[in-house]
Amino acid sequence: MPQVAIPAMTSTGQPVLILKEGSSETKGREALRNNIEVAKIITDLVRTSLGPRGMDKMLVDSLGDVTITNDGATILKELDVQHPTAKLLVEIAKATDAEVGDGTTTSVVLSGELISGAQELIEKGVHPTVVVDGYRKASKRAMEILNGIAIKVSPTDREWLRKVALTAMASKVVSSVAPKLADIAIDAVLQVAEKRDGGYKVDIDSIKVEKKPGGAITDTLFVKGIVIDKEVVHGGMPKKVENAKIALINAPLEIEKPEFDTKINVTDPAQMKAFLDEEARILREMVQKIKATGANVVFCQKGIDDLAQHYLAKEGILAVRRVKMSDMEKLAKATGGRVVTTLDDLTPNDLGYAALVEERKIEEDKWVFVEGCKDPKAVTILVRGGSQRIVDEAERSIHDALMVVKDVVESPAVVGGGGAPEAETAYQLRQWAQTLSGREQLAVLAYANALERIPLTLAENAGMNPLDAKTELAKAHSEGRRWAGVDPFESKVVDMDAKNVYEPLSVKLQVVKAATEAASMVLRIDDIIAASKVKEEEKKKGKEEEGEEGSSSMPNFG
Repeated sequence: MPQVAIPAMTSTGQPVLILKEGSSETKGREALRNNIEVAKIITDLVRTSLGPRGMDKMLVDSLGDVTITNDGATILKELDVQHPTAKLLVEIAKATDAEVGDGTTTSVVLSGELISGAQELIEKGVHPTVVVDGYRKASKRAMEILNGIAIKVSPTDREWLRKVALTAMASKVVSSVAPKLADIAIDAVLQVAEKRDGGYKVDIDSIKVEKKPGGAITDTLFVKGIVIDKEVVHGGMPKKVENAKIALINAPLEIEKPEFDTKINVTDPAQMKAFLDEEARILREMVQKIKATGANVVFCQKGIDDLAQHYLAKEGILAVRRVKMSDMEKLAKATGGRVVTTLDDLTPNDLGYAALVEERKIEEDKWVFVEGCKDPKAVTILVRGGSQRIVDEAERSIHDALMVVKDVVESPAVVGGGGAPEAETAYQLRQWAQTLSGREQLAVLAYANALERIPLTLAENAGMNPLDAKTELAKAHSEGRRWAGVDPFESKVVDMDAKNVYEPLSVKLQVVKAATEAASMVLRIDDIIAASKVKEEEKKKGKEEEGEEGSSSMPNFG
């Protein structure tokens, strides 16, 4: 049905304008078909990047900046999509990334397959609402199946955490050095994990990831403390302090100017000297207050006056200024100190501790390392790599590893990788569908087919024949081999538990939930009403007219 303005008539045949002129409406099957086609395009875009043999995408933004990645969330975030349905799928990827940090490509591919499967049913005469209801029942049953087949693990078992982290990084550019990065990710998450209500809670924001091009990825460091991308403020200060007692100050170490206007009349050079001496005395007192607490390192969120720097250097105190608020909070968590907002509040009990505070040269920059904290609840990973592109992709890979380790620590259950859980869930859903009657059964079968497309996409991306892979998977799961999945490296169907390929259960549950919600939302739309867009020419014309009005002079009546 073509896009037309919405007509409305009174009983006398008088036209009534409901929407703004230029608005358009697409109704019924045409609206649904448009949305389905958009979903297919987005799915096809990321499908080839799924799995360890997936291809990378080169994304060039409007400024010419290049991003090379196969991370589904990153690909979709970097795309400037305009269609509302495309935006919906981008939001699904973002939500999955924020919630569990992995499975973004899978969630988009699954939602696209669910929408494609629904299209076939709708064209056969099944109402979209019936399909949506069937999908919701199937997703509920799929989550029950996944919970049933999951392996319960210990949240602090490093061996299981390592298997999960290595699986998450297998598809990344940095897969060759994944073992080292996996160990770093596990160390970081276990360090900041806090026991709560019989389980563990991990604040991923407590893990600071700094990146600096130069060296190799193997030079990536785990620091049991915080790295601050600032340098020591004064050349006369020590560059290295052992057994550091750290003051965290959220107040300027300088004379603050009054908020109201003031004027001082100086009639004598002695008065000027007295004025400057008073300033120096106030700054000296500030430094003495810090020294009196026993502090030998100062991190200040605000500025430090040149004279205050001089007095701090004389006392042998290392100082860093203009530290970000987020870094101050991490320093407090790492060193056990307290951020004070006024020097009068600073006491020896407020000081944090670190075995070493040192300024080091990283490439052309000088950064301050705070290391050897007793039991830091905030840590740093310093990512290195040969170029900016490599460092950026390494950071994304470490983020995925951190997130999947966090998922298992918080929800200690795992499932096999390689599309095995999706294939097993699809197999059990098909059996369950036989107990249903009516058209919902068709929707459940379509859901099972969509789930099965995940391992088949892995097979396609590895250069395997998808039909052969489908037959082998069906045979393996009918024989009770629940962890039979696709091994893209050997291009065959194998048992994933033998390969030590595991993923967090929470990722799979999030993928099923997100994909089902996205598909259901798209399928329930039968009317798209779009307001007219303001054309650039009209905007330009309007501005020109405004300019003319502004420049016209008033007529002279005099």
